[in-house]
Formats: sequence, structure tokens, C-alpha cells
Amino acid sequence: MTSGGLSYDGCNFFRQRLVLSTLSGKHVRIKNIRSKDDDPGLRDFEASFIRLLDKVTNGSRIEINQTGTVLFYQPGLLYGGPVEHDCNPQRSVGYYLEALLMLAPFMKMSLKATLRGVTNDPSDPTVDLLKSTALPLMKKFGIDGEGFDLKVVKRGMAPGGGGEVVFTCPVRRTIKPVQLTDPGKIKRIRGVAYSVRVSPQMGNRIVESTRSVLNQFLPDIYIYTDHMKGLNSGKSPGFGLTLVAETLNGCFLSAEMSSTPQGQGDPVLPEDLGRNCAKLLLEEVYRGGCVDSSNQSLAVLLMTLGQQDVSKVLLGPLSPYTIEFLRHIRDFFQVMFKLEVQKPSEDERKGGDKVLLTCVGVGYSNINKTVK
Repeated sequence: MTSGGLSYDGCNFFRQRLVLSTLSGKHVRIKNIRSKDDDPGLRDFEASFIRLLDKVTNGSRIEINQTGTVLFYQPGLLYGGPVEHDCNPQRSVGYYLEALLMLAPFMKMSLKATLRGVTNDPSDPTVDLLKSTALPLMKKFGIDGEGFDLKVVKRGMAPGGGGEVVFTCPVRRTIKPVQLTDPGKIKRIRGVAYSVRVSPQMGNRIVESTRSVLNQFLPDIYIYTDHMKGLNSGKSPGFGLTLVAETLNGCFLSAEMSSTPQGQGDPVLPEDLGRNCAKLLLEEVYRGGCVDSSNQSLAVLLMTLGQQDVSKVLLGPLSPYTIEFLRHIRDFFQVMFKLEVQKPSEDERKGGDKVLLTCVGVGYSNINKTVK
């Protein structure tokens, strides 16, 4: 290991390493990227991600060897401002947006990113999901204000893409510590059933089958149907559903499903999709906690970067991605979390085992926002 820098092996957790490297200012070397593969080296979507990082920073140095199996990244300063990027259609815009959400508050100029590509696909968090769960989570950490918004201008389903989203975020000097230890009961469920380049009736069919499952639990369910047509509907047909359950204390748990991309396997019926998505939401509610499984790593990062004070967050079972993220945070910021398992008793009906994460923030402050 070189002084101040870190070195890793393999292509897993690629975004985590580059994002944390950018925030901590430590350079990172990743070797053996798919070196045993028939088609070795970085994939196109990863190269596209590196280009996006290069656009939002100033003075980053990126070196990749000829086969693309070794990457050296020396982070520059986060600059921000207006950024336009065409995301690779192999992954959805959510793949790129998740990283931007982590970096946006620490820019020099407030970020206005226009990302084009696939907005909804089965493998990555969709734009709707990030809008309804990640943004409210960031507001809890004091990242809020005029122009904190994520707009879906055009939808683009996999594999063709053709969607467009605009993400704007104000800059913050510091992140405030939080105490999210009691999510409370679920009070309402909201959702969006979207369809493009298929019959508008699809949306209604999804809503009906979803309600058939969820109405057994609570009456306050409202699912919007969003049918985009013409130029706003992207290049491929498809439909899907994003559901968000809001708790009494303002925590958001979410689940989502998208139809199988055109020409990639068995087509899925809107009725089945609605029912399965409702069951996924119930599973997420059972896991519980104040942050759902798709946003755990964002919460963990914001806790780490908070002022030098104690933050506590109650989570459901940690996803493997989050566990690896905690290890990376130890590498880059030398922050260790205290984990306590809480087992709810049978009578409480509070779902599965929970984990209470506690840490002291590193007092990270935005170096561009110096006190005048």
C-alpha cells in the first residue's frame, strides 16, 4: 500500500471505492478487474461512471492500463455546477444517481445534473424509488432547501433507454447528526404505477392487483398511474411499480418492480407484478428499521460524515452491500460503527431482528465553503 492511498482487488463495489476516495481525498488503485474473464477489464458502464466522476470533479487523475484490468484514481476537488451525462444503457440512471446523491452536498457549486439513459430497469434502484426514499432521508440530515429536487423529464425503459432525469442539489457546509431509533407504525402507502409504449390500461391493472394485497392491512393507499406518451416515453415498451410506505415518524420504506426488458426472457403480467411488488413491500416492512435496505449505505455515509457528535440509526438486517460499505468506511475514514442487535419480542409484532448502528461523525466539512 502506498502512503495515504488504498489498493483493492476485483471489480466488486467499484462505485463505493471511487465515491469514498473522492470524499476522503485518498487515491485508490484497483487491480485484477475481471482479469480471468473472457472479456477482461472495465465494462462500458463502469467507464461511463468514471467519466461522470471526472465531470463533477476538478483535477482528478485517472489512469487505466491497456486491458482495463488496473485502475488508478487520484481524486480532484468536487466542483459541481451544471453537468450533462449520457449514462450507459447497460445499467439504469439509478446506478449513477446513487453515487451523485452521496457527493452532491459537498460540491463547490450547487449541482444540476441532467442524466440520460434507462430510468427504470429490474436490476438497479429506479429514479422513482430514489426520489421517494433517498431525498427524504437526506433531508433528515439537514440537506434541504430550494432546488433540492429530482425530476423525471422522460421515462426510458431497458434495454433502449431514452429517458432523462434532472437532479438538483444545494451545497452544505456540514451534515447534522441524527437519532433515528423509532420508525413508528406504517400510516400510509403511496406509489407510482408507470407504463410507456404499452396500453395505458396496464397501469390500472397493476394498481388493482396491488390493492388486493395491501387493502387487507390499511385503507390509506394511493397509487398514481403515470403513462408517458410521445417523445417522453423513451425507446422501449415496459411498465412497473414503485411503492413507498410512510411511518408515523416520517421514515420511508420502499419496494419496486419493473417488467422484463423487451426480448430478455419471459414477459410478466401486470397483475403478477402488482401482487409481487406488494409482497416485496410487506417483506421490507417486516425487515423494518428507519431506512429501507436500498438506502442503508447512504444513511451510513451521512452518519460518518456528520459533525463530531453521536448519530444513531435503527436498520433492518444489513444487506451484504452495506456490510462491505462499513468495511470501506473503516478503510477510508477510520470510523468504526457500534452494532447492537435488537430482537423484538413476539408480542410486539415489530417484524424481524433490527440492528442499531451508532457512530461518532468525523466532522467532515465542505472545504469549498470556508468561513469568510
